[in-house]
Amino acid sequence: MPPNPPSAPSKEIHVFPNPAPERDYVIQFQVPEFTCHCPLTGQPDFAHFTIDMIADEYCVELKSLKMYFWSYRNEGAFHEKVTNTILDDIVKVTNPRYIRITAKWYVRGGIYTNVVAEHRKKGWKPLPAVDIPSHSFESGLLR
Repeated sequence: MPPNPPSAPSKEIHVFPNPAPERDYVIQFQVPEFTCHCPLTGQPDFAHFTIDMIADEYCVELKSLKMYFWSYRNEGAFHEKVTNTILDDIVKVTNPRYIRITAKWYVRGGIYTNVVAEHRKKGWKPLPAVDIPSHSFESGLLR
């Protein structure tokens, strides 16, 4: 056995303390190669997951998140169930102020499926949006 064996799929999500708990800031994870399989046909299903999260006390450790997503590779599950289970599992270990998971499932039988699930911590209110005016690009050159 090698001294550092390859990583293996796992349902365990590790966390670490939020380095800036005094502020709301968005952490975004992109998981473009999610795979599971259809529980009815056994055919592979592929999705691109986007996770937008405003952490409270804890953040998600990336390697464990990668191994967590990998753990679905040999499981059969409906798109809606997988998306909501992932949301529940992340909420369970991080208790974030806010989290939204968007799963864009690749075409199956001519139909794309998008599943969006979110969670808000009780009592958390987002700060008002700041409207920053857009300006045209200036190169410093006269035209």
